[in-house]
Amino acid sequence: MKKLVNKIRRRKTSPPPTRITSETIEQHREHILAGGRKFKYPVQYAKHRLVFNAIIIAAAAFVLAIIIGWWQLYPAQNTSEFMYRVTKVIPAPVAFVDGQPVLYSDYLMKYLSSIRYLERKEQLNTKTDSGKRQVDYVKQKSMQYVIENAYAEKLAGQMKISVSDSELNAYLKELRQTSAGEISQQTNNAVILDYYGWSPSEYDYIIKKELLRQKVSYAIDKNAQNTIEEAKANLSKDPAASFKDLAASLSKKTGIKVTYGTSGWVPKTNQDGGMAPAATKLNKQAVSGVIKSTTGDGYYIVRLLDTRDSQVSYEYIHVPLNKFSDSLNKLIKDGKINELISIPKSNGS
Repeated sequence: MKKLVNKIRRRKTSPPPTRITSETIEQHREHILAGGRKFKYPVQYAKHRLVFNAIIIAAAAFVLAIIIGWWQLYPAQNTSEFMYRVTKVIPAPVAFVDGQPVLYSDYLMKYLSSIRYLERKEQLNTKTDSGKRQVDYVKQKSMQYVIENAYAEKLAGQMKISVSDSELNAYLKELRQTSAGEISQQTNNAVILDYYGWSPSEYDYIIKKELLRQKVSYAIDKNAQNTIEEAKANLSKDPAASFKDLAASLSKKTGIKVTYGTSGWVPKTNQDGGMAPAATKLNKQAVSGVIKSTTGDGYYIVRLLDTRDSQVSYEYIHVPLNKFSDSLNKLIKDGKINELISIPKSNGS
């Protein structure tokens, strides 16, 4: 005890020299280090507690972010551009089709593009009663659209069907064709951005989804394929046969609603699923082979009626695709489509 008291007294009575010399440098060094120890040791001993607290805070913030995000997407149904960008990073589902997830980002992408078009080109006011009904209708159509694409993706996986980059580029090139010639890629991108707010990569993404759905629809509909092949066989035997009578006969025989129609005068580059370009290559009154519509609505056979300058006139037989929609309707009936958000029913009027 006496030694401790003497030590304290020495500390009080022996302050460090004011001048630093070679003789006193060690004393100054010890004085400075002693002053720092009182800050070092408490932090050192509590280091594990600081790490533990940081982990707790980070975990709490993560859970809170998940809860807020879930509330924004599902109960609140936030359809902002920000939430679209969030769902592009975090693949949250908006529905399930027979176990296949439907991406929320796909739903918001379609919805936002439709609303943008209606607001900018049709002057839609979403704050009026009619505008709100129109918004609900757009939500319904957007949900239906992405459900169809997700179901097609599920079937495509089972059937090993895919869309190659060359197929996509060829279709995009066809879409750029007009009566005045092909519009440039840059112009097309600018129009798509103005109308729908899509970047080139987003536009390619949505078109590729549509092409995949078309390929699946054609692949699974054997009845439509058999019907158009029968029409082709009949016309091979009698090229001058009446298209109208043949359509009525096939409808009665197969139960598929085969339709007959005429185009009137249309541009040779008309965007009609490929019929006008096919008719342009024919001689007058000649019949084409089977045409898979690039719009995905079924098979066609055309007969050239007449041609002039940059226009053609033709008649056609159309065999629609029903299998895909019938299969999807069966899933709805069986309760195998689960939508995770509630959308009010509206006819848009």
